[in-house]
Amino acid sequence: MADIKVAAYICKGCGLGERLDTDALVKVAQKDGKVPLVKSHDFLCNADGVAMIRNDVANEGVTHIMIGACSRRAKTEAFFFPENAVARANLREGVIWIRPDTEEARETTQDMAEDYIRMGCAEVKAMTAPGGNPNTGSNKTLLVVGGGVTGMTAAVEASKAGYPVVLVEKSSALGGWGARLFKRIPIHEPFKSPADTGVADLVSQVMGDSNIKVYLNATIAKTEGAPGRFVVDVATESGATHTEDIGAILQATGFTLYDMNKLPELGAGKSPNVVDQAGLEALASEAAAKDGVIRRPSDGQPVTSVVFVQCAGQRDTTGTHLSYCSGYCCNTSVKQAMYFKDANPSVETVVVYTDLRTPGNGEDFYRSAQEKGVIFTKGKVSQVLPSGNTSTVKFHDLILDDTDATIADVDLVVLATGQVPNSGVNIEALAKPQVAGEEGEAPAEGQAVEVKPISILNLTYRQGPDVPQLTQGFTDSHFICFPYETRRTGIYTAGPVRRPMDMAQAREDATGAALKAIQALENAELGRAAHPRSGDLSFPKVRLEGCTQCKRCTVECPFGAIDEDEKRFPVFNESRCRRCGTCMGACPVRVISFENYSVNTVGAQIKAVDIPDEFSEKPRILILACENDAYPALDMAGMNHNEYSAFVRIIPIRCLGSVNTIWVTDALNAGYDGVMMMGCKSGEQYQCHFVKGSELGRVRMSKIDDTLKTLNLESERVRDLEVAITDIKRVPEMINKYAEELVAIGPSPFKGF
Repeated sequence: MADIKVAAYICKGCGLGERLDTDALVKVAQKDGKVPLVKSHDFLCNADGVAMIRNDVANEGVTHIMIGACSRRAKTEAFFFPENAVARANLREGVIWIRPDTEEARETTQDMAEDYIRMGCAEVKAMTAPGGNPNTGSNKTLLVVGGGVTGMTAAVEASKAGYPVVLVEKSSALGGWGARLFKRIPIHEPFKSPADTGVADLVSQVMGDSNIKVYLNATIAKTEGAPGRFVVDVATESGATHTEDIGAILQATGFTLYDMNKLPELGAGKSPNVVDQAGLEALASEAAAKDGVIRRPSDGQPVTSVVFVQCAGQRDTTGTHLSYCSGYCCNTSVKQAMYFKDANPSVETVVVYTDLRTPGNGEDFYRSAQEKGVIFTKGKVSQVLPSGNTSTVKFHDLILDDTDATIADVDLVVLATGQVPNSGVNIEALAKPQVAGEEGEAPAEGQAVEVKPISILNLTYRQGPDVPQLTQGFTDSHFICFPYETRRTGIYTAGPVRRPMDMAQAREDATGAALKAIQALENAELGRAAHPRSGDLSFPKVRLEGCTQCKRCTVECPFGAIDEDEKRFPVFNESRCRRCGTCMGACPVRVISFENYSVNTVGAQIKAVDIPDEFSEKPRILILACENDAYPALDMAGMNHNEYSAFVRIIPIRCLGSVNTIWVTDALNAGYDGVMMMGCKSGEQYQCHFVKGSELGRVRMSKIDDTLKTLNLESERVRDLEVAITDIKRVPEMINKYAEELVAIGPSPFKGF
């Protein structure tokens, strides 16, 4: 390792100088932290303070910087030193803002600050300045898979931004679902009537753009590589294969309507006069090409009465049909009802709904339909009984509570069946491996189950040929914090393949996804992470000579960032990595690390804390806090001056999935009285930024009881808690309650050893 020079800088601003003995903190950094260069400053984040640090880097040869000031989540631009290893000691949000400003609390508050200085000095010494990803990719072409409204919009927006686009569409023409519509829901004032789709103009725009290469009657035969350096084989109908070098990928493969033939109780398949919303669009387009009159499919007679059945096969609680609401269907039925009223006001038009969801300007559209004579009836349809050329609709009238309500002699019934995403193979259903054992044994293979047979992307990833899906089949990501992003870095989804949406929402979605894809390919060229640690220059390092080939890292990586070579050693694809550290936590022999985050960086902090003896009545509690939810919640607790115990020492971790059991063992052996791990919600409704990180971490920690028994320690000394970023009041309460419980248990028997 090259020579390092560590410097520590202590801030006196934001009340730190008034609440803490900063001269004592300087001495702690010098003596306990063994830092040769230590300085304090009245306001370290101002221009003068930052200039002082930069001057020391330039003229004093400083390579490693420890900043004792505010949270590492604050002043990130001011304290941005990409060429240096940097650690932050949180003295503001983590100390003075969570402690009372009283003489009684002064000693424990100072103890807290001094420990954080020790921890910061220890952490930075264990770091190496991140050098960036050496396997950069410089290709700036965006691949868009799907030529519907979403895909075409993404292609146009990327082209406007100056990026070349390859657009692949499996059919013979662009337009997708949008091209099948007669009219669309209006997106401009006055929101009174159905509007022109605009799809033809969008198709012309795409075909006329020299920056967009279009493949029709084509599919993706193979995708390999990583952001900035994907290599994609495009298979065409002629049998030829074209290889394209790609920077990022956007999947916009759209949706199909739920198969109405699965709804025989609603007349589906029993009469041609029972159609879904796509069927009605076809009838309306056919009518427009003739005399404008929508006719019964059975005999060609004009429709004089029509009933729209909402939530057909949707919002199902039995597990038989779609469990979710597709959202767009209500406004679509409003639009389609107007087809009849605009052509002939005398057509009896009824919409039977359980809940009519027309938010925003959709309310104006709904009222316009009412004014045109469309009848809206709150009810739940139980049966549609075709007979000859008409049908009888039976429903539960939810207003009158009439379970036997009927509408007879209906010429046409339209079922609002909802969106099913064209997401490709469900790779998690192919086989569900168990998490590998603590000793590194290979995971057990799960049973094969029925899956979708057609792959969209045909990825060469070890983890499967397509992007992972949610339980409903929509492509998976952290849908709240990271829309568009899939679990495959550099591959994004947009439109109804991601979640149910209408055309307007899909176009907005496409624009956002295109911008995220551009961000990914630009970061790939710079060797930086795209998300969620955007701009991070670190990437995983592995000592292959110590690898046992247990496959835990390849199995547990949530993002498909690790493949295997012919000798079954892990192959890290750095550009795919999200920097979560799950691989590091999974490794039983601890050969995986990052330059600025490793078993050693956290272990050094744990060991740096001053552990009082058993007679001092000052317990020590270690908190390993997820940096995405728990740590921000702790910060905001400080901002709100929500007090919690002065006996905790908090170490931010990238994810609960990165936690190595050695940290817990070391802490308990060192005399900590307890260990708290704060991670995100796991399970099907997960809130983990790294998808399965918190779940995997909890699986590993579930076996910590064996370690506690070996040490003759109570199981209550280790606590695993789910924490959301909004738990600003709850987190301090949990900490204080846990501190009280540890007092009742008694001090650790390892103090003083």
